[in-house]
Amino acid sequence: MSRINIKFDTLEMMLFFWDSIAQREKIGEAFIREVADSSDMKYLYGTDFNEESVRKVLSAISNRELMNHPTKKESRFWNCNMWMLEDLQFMNMMLSPIKTLNLDYLKDKLQKEEYNIVFVPGHVDEFYIKDNTLVINFFKLVVDANEPSKITIGCELLKEYIEEKLISM
Repeated sequence: MSRINIKFDTLEMMLFFWDSIAQREKIGEAFIREVADSSDMKYLYGTDFNEESVRKVLSAISNRELMNHPTKKESRFWNCNMWMLEDLQFMNMMLSPIKTLNLDYLKDKLQKEEYNIVFVPGHVDEFYIKDNTLVINFFKLVVDANEPSKITIGCELLKEYIEEKLISM
């Protein structure tokens, strides 16, 4: 039987960030660097988006500034974070199903001993697979406002989406 670990630590950090910014509080550079240096964010990093990109974007948001010459991924990351700030209630509707996500029914269907599912505030891609880890871009989740427990990604229900990805690993 497989073990499935669900991590949303970075989202918890971002929840604090979004809430603080919405309340017009200033976020310290140390906290922003902690987000950028978190192990979960590293799944997003490549040549055109890295720790400095996250620091630059979150600092701009904290200082209520526009980005100067952002890459496509930095621009998307900035836009998605600003979207979260527009409606914290909607953001909480997106976060709630993740916090209560139970995938125990999948344990007998999977081949590997352990799987990790990590939710991160991403930029362009819906998901990444690295070894036994499925990384899901939180910003790609879609919540039905009329049925908040119905959350989709890529036109599939979240649980079905995750099941498909884990089985393919």
